[in-house]
Amino acid sequence: MYRIVKQSRWLWAIMIAVLMLAGCTAKADQQNVVYPKFSDSFFDAFDTMTQVVAYTENEAQFDQYFAKIHERFLELHCLYDIYNNYEGLNNLKTINDQAGIQPVKVDREIIELIQFSKEWYWKVGETNIAMGSVLDLWHDYREAGMANPEKAELPPMEALRKAAEHTDFDQVIIDEVNSTVYLADPQMSLSVGAVAKGYATELVAKEMKAAGMNSFMISAGGNIRSVGQPLDGVRQRWGVGIQNPNKLITVEEDNLLDTVFIKDASVVSSGDYQRYYTVDGVRYHHLIDPKTLLPGDYYRAVTVVTEDSGLADFLSTVIFLLPYEESAALVKQLDGVEALWVMPDGTLEATKGMQKIMKSRGASGAKAL
Repeated sequence: MYRIVKQSRWLWAIMIAVLMLAGCTAKADQQNVVYPKFSDSFFDAFDTMTQVVAYTENEAQFDQYFAKIHERFLELHCLYDIYNNYEGLNNLKTINDQAGIQPVKVDREIIELIQFSKEWYWKVGETNIAMGSVLDLWHDYREAGMANPEKAELPPMEALRKAAEHTDFDQVIIDEVNSTVYLADPQMSLSVGAVAKGYATELVAKEMKAAGMNSFMISAGGNIRSVGQPLDGVRQRWGVGIQNPNKLITVEEDNLLDTVFIKDASVVSSGDYQRYYTVDGVRYHHLIDPKTLLPGDYYRAVTVVTEDSGLADFLSTVIFLLPYEESAALVKQLDGVEALWVMPDGTLEATKGMQKIMKSRGASGAKAL
């Protein structure tokens, strides 16, 4: 699963901007229908706050949809967990535990997550879910440093280099016919924190749309996925606030870097202000560059906008770990992907498509692109 996070400071790293009118009753654009707005949240899946905002016919209908969303997130939480066992269930932890021993029969959602991650890793690099051996070292030192800041240390580079010898994605063997996954390297482990939450959000969003839910937004710890437009009779797009990495994380608009307006799209941010600890006055965050085996330091934060939440999650790490020229060139090559970079000095760079949907550049939820 996505790692249990004992901090809450990054839960609103990117948030649903509270710009929506509660209980609107004007005529809507979509089929001349207007629905009331409802929202609810839970905190027991992927160890983060997940909020659902939707326009439905009535509260009872919203409650039914929300219960399905919650249930599905819990199922995916268990499947993608790399730290806990569940009776009668083979999950990612089971695969890691059986590395070098035997293939593990798993549910389709695990096979597809690994295939998705492998496909995009070979396309764009940087985000390697087979880097668990390296990321586990950083995790252990980070947890120890957070628990006892005065004794915080960096993982030894020698240990990191040895761990990096066990990150070859080709050693992840998938047997689709038998629905098994086998880690051929006994010292390898999978770590899906860079993709699992967004991937799960995308799965749930598509399933709920197929179930008839057509005006909603899910924010899973900052992984935003919108479906349809707000049925409030006013807006044609949803407003999503992007956290300013230099400000405290709150829902107040003054602490936002900007707001982007989206429809049928996802917004995901990665930054150095999320999971981190401090050693000798220097902040060390959780986004580890596979080349240096150290936290990336090109930006304070990046934000990706594209339709698929899993891809947005994956790419937000990739473009964070590349120098700007390479990062911008990669985004330019990808259809339907927009990005925003927050440089170390606080200056911003944004693709032309991103600029078109930013509030600071004149965009609003009431306007269609």
